[in-house]
Amino acid sequence: MRVYIMTDLEGVAGVLSWHDYGAPEHRYYEIGRELTTLEVSAAVQGCVDAGADEILVVDGHGHGAINQKLLHPAAKLLAGRPMGYPFGCNETFDAAMMIGQHAKSNTDGGHLSHTGSFAVEELTINEVSVGEMGCNMLFTAYFGVPTVLVSGDVAAAEEARALVPNIETVAVKEGLKRGPATGLTGEQNARHNGAAIHLHPDEARRLIRNAAEWALHRLDEIKPFWLEPPYELVSILRRTDQEPRKIARCHSDDLLELLRMPRTYQPMDD
Repeated sequence: MRVYIMTDLEGVAGVLSWHDYGAPEHRYYEIGRELTTLEVSAAVQGCVDAGADEILVVDGHGHGAINQKLLHPAAKLLAGRPMGYPFGCNETFDAAMMIGQHAKSNTDGGHLSHTGSFAVEELTINEVSVGEMGCNMLFTAYFGVPTVLVSGDVAAAEEARALVPNIETVAVKEGLKRGPATGLTGEQNARHNGAAIHLHPDEARRLIRNAAEWALHRLDEIKPFWLEPPYELVSILRRTDQEPRKIARCHSDDLLELLRMPRTYQPMDD
């Protein structure tokens, strides 16, 4: 059994903020990398427990978040930049998992929620609102690979179940602030919901390990999230202090082509 694991940093227990944990110049970046890698390693162990014989971990955080020295030795690692869709996925995988996920931009109660960057206000494909998680679930489904587990904050888990109702989820923290971030700038959005209640990292890892094993046992029950072509992708950028919101539209009959397309933004008539 081959398992594909996409990873991110903002949805990990103990990652408190973007400005302290998210990038190499931030003061707790290495702590964020450690927390992320150990959650991912817990998922890898769950896959091993379920009988997986090959596991690919993809470092999906923009600046990188996997510490190779701490990663479970049963996993292979895809890391480095540039990297783009489909991030090493293909039809030879049996299942996909997403660890450390955050909710999409403007999510009520989402901790550090954003879509690609904090500057994006909304992204839709065929009028369905999706974030990074939804796009990732779509590109694995492009190859017939179902996403069977998502871990992250409570809002991310709810988002995953809205797309695939019987998917396995693990909520490792919960943002406190309610209300969407509509109308904020990117900088304001990055600080919009910084407070959260976190599980202890050890408990988060225990739950992720158990859920990963159970998700693979339920593989035949969990179907891929999919949207049929033709496709229209609409992306809206947040306003800045100098400019209004901007919008871009992309069209394609092929999902991967759609996700790879450059986006040309024009001012919106707000």
